[in-house]
Amino acid sequence: MDKNFEKLIFTDKNDLIFGRAKYPVVCGFGVEIGAGRVIPEVNFTLPPMNINEESISEVRDRFRQMVRRILEKAVELEQEEIVLELEHLFELTKNPQWGAMVTSDIKKIMDEFYNHYGLKSALRVTIADIRDQERPPKMRSGKLVETMFESFEKCAMEGADILSIESTGGKEVHDQALLTGNIRGMIFALGVLGVKDMEFLWKNIVEIANKYKVIPGGDTACGFANTAMQLSHQKLLPKVLSAVDRLITIPRSLKAVEMGAKGPLKDCGYENPAIKLITGVPISMEGKSSACAHSSPLGNISAYACDLWSNESVQDVRLLSGFAPEVFTEILIYDCRLMNTALKKGFGKELRDLFIYSDIYLDPQAYVLSLDVLYNSAKKIVEIGDYYKSTVEVGRYAVECIKEFLRNSKVKISPREEQWLLKIEEELNSIPDDPQNLLEEILEDEGDLFIKEEYGL
Repeated sequence: MDKNFEKLIFTDKNDLIFGRAKYPVVCGFGVEIGAGRVIPEVNFTLPPMNINEESISEVRDRFRQMVRRILEKAVELEQEEIVLELEHLFELTKNPQWGAMVTSDIKKIMDEFYNHYGLKSALRVTIADIRDQERPPKMRSGKLVETMFESFEKCAMEGADILSIESTGGKEVHDQALLTGNIRGMIFALGVLGVKDMEFLWKNIVEIANKYKVIPGGDTACGFANTAMQLSHQKLLPKVLSAVDRLITIPRSLKAVEMGAKGPLKDCGYENPAIKLITGVPISMEGKSSACAHSSPLGNISAYACDLWSNESVQDVRLLSGFAPEVFTEILIYDCRLMNTALKKGFGKELRDLFIYSDIYLDPQAYVLSLDVLYNSAKKIVEIGDYYKSTVEVGRYAVECIKEFLRNSKVKISPREEQWLLKIEEELNSIPDDPQNLLEEILEDEGDLFIKEEYGL
């Protein structure tokens, strides 16, 4: 692990709060992220429609309309700064010129609003990880990898201020492990494959960002722990397994920052507060105001350390009060206004604690995101100083925390969940100390799921 992560940047956990990062970033039209206030980050997407050669003009028009409505709402509500996120649909990454054109279109409108109204804004472009469309995926070679990096480069050229991705290295093993409740496979996917892929991926993203003088933002474990959260929400997976999965994503996502990501880390990464504790970079988060995209047991607690507050993603559909992206812009602006007023009036930490305590005793997935738990997890990670070993250790710590949840919470989990917790604990206690031994074990049982050479193994 990088020498810069030998200790926590936030040495006092009580200093971690929304709106304040140790290393703010400035980008776009003068937007300062993590400099003492929370800024809304609006993520918007198309309604169901085909994206092809015949429809690309309509697609561009639709994005222009969305952005114009969003920025008009911001001006109407006296919002001084805003971040927009263009999260690529797969077609926009697979056809880099299309994604670049949409990026350019959006940036021109942002420039117009800056010049006419003084509205500060920044554009995050999140490239789709199209490598996962093949199974087993080629993570370092082939046409899809080349196209993905081309898309990064073209969007950086055409106006992206922040580059991000929700990468999927190791997901091919993690998906199977979730379905079978195989904690060893989950550890391998995140602590070995995920870390290896983040190292390769973010080295290249940072080089592109530096070349075009834009910000290498960050990554998420959305394809891992958020998948687990949604499966548990549908009662297809134990909540306790999902809660453990949430903590073991931290080392893997931390790797992006070691490779040069500067934040704001992306909103789907509920592991982000732990990374902020370690590195001091600003983070985006999502919660109650992202219910348009998915439900979660983390609606309030997710806000306690955010620097950007996001709606995750919303389709451009008509609601009673307007189109959904402008509606959620208003919701985010009012959420941020409350947090920023609390900071100004000296009640920031009280609001932070209310965010935390309103959720933590209702679900083990919320409990493991409490400030105490994430602080202790972050501390263990920097003390251990090894990505694989710290992944295992925070998994074991997650089990301890869930036991604590069961002692303190009035919410009871089912006997089946308790049996799962015992099984997870046993597996974690017997897992090999050497990742090479776990690799050999996984290769024997599930070696057809991944190509080890594509991870540099």
